[in-house]
Amino acid sequence: MVFCGRVNPTTGAMDWIQEDEDYDYHQEIARSSYADMLHDKDRNEKYYQGIKAAVKRVKERGEKAIVLDIGTGTGLLSMMAITSGADYCYAIEVFTPMAEAALRIVKANGFGDKIKVINKHSKEVTMGPDGDMMERANILITELFDTELIGEGALPSYEHAQQNLMQERWEAVPHRATVYAQVVESHRLWSWNKLLPINIDNKLIQPPPEIQTCPGAPSVCDIQLSQLSPDDFKTLSDIMDIFSVDFSQQVSSATVSHPINFTSLANGAAQVVLSWWDIDMDPEGTINCTMKPGWLYPADHPVPWRDHWMQCVYFLPAEKKVTQGEELCLTAYQDDYCVWYKLMKPGAEESSSGSDERPVCLCGAHIIWNRARFGELNDHGRIEKYKEALRKILTPSSMCLCISDGSLLPLLAYSVGVAQVYTIEYSSMSQQVMEKLFQTNHLKEAIPILQKTPDKVTSADLEDRKVSTLIGEPFFTTSLLPWHNLYFWYSRTALSGNLAEGCTVFPMSASLYVLAVEFKDLWRIRSPCGVCEGFDVSIMDAMIKKSLDFRESQEAEPHALWEYPCRALSDAAKVMTFDFREPVPADDVKSEGSVSLVRSGRCHGVVLWMEYQLTEDISISTGLLDISKEKGYCQWYPHSKQGIFFLNSVLEQGWSSTQTYSSVTYQMTFHPKLGDIKMNFIANS
Repeated sequence: MVFCGRVNPTTGAMDWIQEDEDYDYHQEIARSSYADMLHDKDRNEKYYQGIKAAVKRVKERGEKAIVLDIGTGTGLLSMMAITSGADYCYAIEVFTPMAEAALRIVKANGFGDKIKVINKHSKEVTMGPDGDMMERANILITELFDTELIGEGALPSYEHAQQNLMQERWEAVPHRATVYAQVVESHRLWSWNKLLPINIDNKLIQPPPEIQTCPGAPSVCDIQLSQLSPDDFKTLSDIMDIFSVDFSQQVSSATVSHPINFTSLANGAAQVVLSWWDIDMDPEGTINCTMKPGWLYPADHPVPWRDHWMQCVYFLPAEKKVTQGEELCLTAYQDDYCVWYKLMKPGAEESSSGSDERPVCLCGAHIIWNRARFGELNDHGRIEKYKEALRKILTPSSMCLCISDGSLLPLLAYSVGVAQVYTIEYSSMSQQVMEKLFQTNHLKEAIPILQKTPDKVTSADLEDRKVSTLIGEPFFTTSLLPWHNLYFWYSRTALSGNLAEGCTVFPMSASLYVLAVEFKDLWRIRSPCGVCEGFDVSIMDAMIKKSLDFRESQEAEPHALWEYPCRALSDAAKVMTFDFREPVPADDVKSEGSVSLVRSGRCHGVVLWMEYQLTEDISISTGLLDISKEKGYCQWYPHSKQGIFFLNSVLEQGWSSTQTYSSVTYQMTFHPKLGDIKMNFIANS
């Protein structure tokens, strides 16, 4: 057993938790994409076809087919190679539990004498009679890609393997990869990257110049682009081939630029680059696996679903006004691990200094706010609701204190005429960003920032005045699941001595809701595979189940459900309410009952979210926004993640099961001392 220190997102306290020594490895497996990849039939079929073709090309040259499979995972691609006629395969897997599983899977399928599993990083593999590999390979099979193609270090791994582990001539599966991009204008996407001006009673709240000129977060924004409506963006360029990597030739991981000239298709503001890639499994390009978004497929063509490879959204360093017919140059910069883009006039990239430097946040805002939070702060409809609610509870004499991380509520409170507003920002980075925001709008003196935790706030900090109105969104950067924002309740409790008698608490309360759903595709990340392309991988299923049962299968996990279509099979049910007007109770709060399934379908799990009651008649939801009456299709709040509790009992039965259910029973316990909600859901026939 080991003790792990973790900050509890609900209580804000440091918790020391006794964990099993295998906890980290169980988490790694439970949260991996192995099951999702095994369910990706399009990927599996294309790899199998490409491997068969590569083995055939080698055999036709009269050579033995010696395969190197880097990142073998379950050993699936290695088994495909031997079945296709390869003479021997070296399967490399650096993650020890996965390598052990691959060894067992290979043996169970009868390939133990033809496949050697090597539990090392490919750069550590040795060659020779006493080494890991007896001879160099002439077929290189890899699946080292992520949504950005090269983000998992594919290029350095290829570079080393080709120089040290391959013969002078080799075949590669995949044979090549091509990255595509399209320049667009999109208010929705741009609002995930910049703080936009906010109109409050005909007065604009301006973002600090540092945020406007900041290149933004360095990491790619990976999403299920198929779920973005084409109405959410205007195309300013054709889809362009940005660069290709030929894996049958020596690969380099050096930083390089790829300038592409194009003609603007329309007037607009170039803000965003949409990007994806595809892989040709063979030199002729007849076996192609593409990551293009669903709206580029013909209407009658099935769209492969995958969550391990999605699509990329890149934000340009600054928006650029373009006119139809204008000649422009989009330059992609690519190093060993990531890609970034600049938009310039043709030829300007040659004189542009520092363009090849990877972007990094300089303003701090992209560090304290993730993309969903930017979207939330720019949501005018949401701002209007908060403003309307604040008008109902605030007066010019209100002594107001705000508890939320990097919130606009202090600005809204001040705008409705409150004389005194304080705000708590415990993080020094958050404090600096908010100070810049207040200073830009000439409010630095009007809204003092207290850089301390709520339990450390003294009467002197508040100039010996009691707080008459305590406000919060609530939002905290440490929150992962919807109920983690109950930190507001713990903060309100810690501040009890500073609250005036009859203090108004805003929001008044929060309620936890549940909804039984059928997912269109997301169920695949938790469903066992059994047999994949004719190979038994049930050992992997058992391994994942063991790791899930270690903890994950008894907990909800966060997902942004606007990206994952689902149907409501029940009505939304309120299962718990937390009254912020009272301190956090000492005793556990329990709730149990059941929700009836009112629509037919396969119940994969239960979605959980919070709804905040701002005033008696105004509420804000972080989850369900609407359900279509006929089919039950759900519309979800796009700016935060919802919790999902997968019903493993349903998923384990297999997709073809005819078992039907009439209700889902729930048992919920809120443990105030732990700041956690323990839950269990059972599907009933």
